[in-house]
Amino acid sequence: MITKIVSQLEIDMQKRLEALKHELSKLRTGRAHPGLIEHLKVDYYGTPTAISQVSSITIGDARTLVVTPWEKNMLKVIEKEILNAGLGFNPVNDGNILRIPMPPLTEERRKEMVKVLKGEGESARVSVRNLRRDANNHLKDSLKKKEISEDDERRTQDQVQKITDKFIAEIDKLLASKESELMTV
Repeated sequence: MITKIVSQLEIDMQKRLEALKHELSKLRTGRAHPGLIEHLKVDYYGTPTAISQVSSITIGDARTLVVTPWEKNMLKVIEKEILNAGLGFNPVNDGNILRIPMPPLTEERRKEMVKVLKGEGESARVSVRNLRRDANNHLKDSLKKKEISEDDERRTQDQVQKITDKFIAEIDKLLASKESELMTV
């Protein structure tokens, strides 16, 4: 019973950490990487489809993404979606591919991105704390039902807190790394 609660807690917290990593990959740092646009959806024969599923997204150089649609008629649709996404990109259409130069980030824009970053981080911390609360509630319920002893409950709560602290530290480390990446000119 206790091992099930603890193992499920670690799995859920790891999922939350992976979700944070995915969200952080969408934040622009001045360097080109496919994660900036691959989540955008285009209309593919009436179905909203991710750009990464209708084209290949590669890195041309440090500041340029290259999008090569698998069907030529998707070129205009992808270009329009990138323009309308509000990411500040101006794709260059040469008839076969889209080149997306990354404009340099201004100091003001960098600070806005850090605010977004901190918001994502706080959201992840709250999520981890909620998972801790749920695990502790499970333990209390098990104690009330006499499935575990008070000593087991206390010991497991300490274990749950250690796991929570570990994941909060990992989140903080991720955020610090991304913040330094954002603020580097």
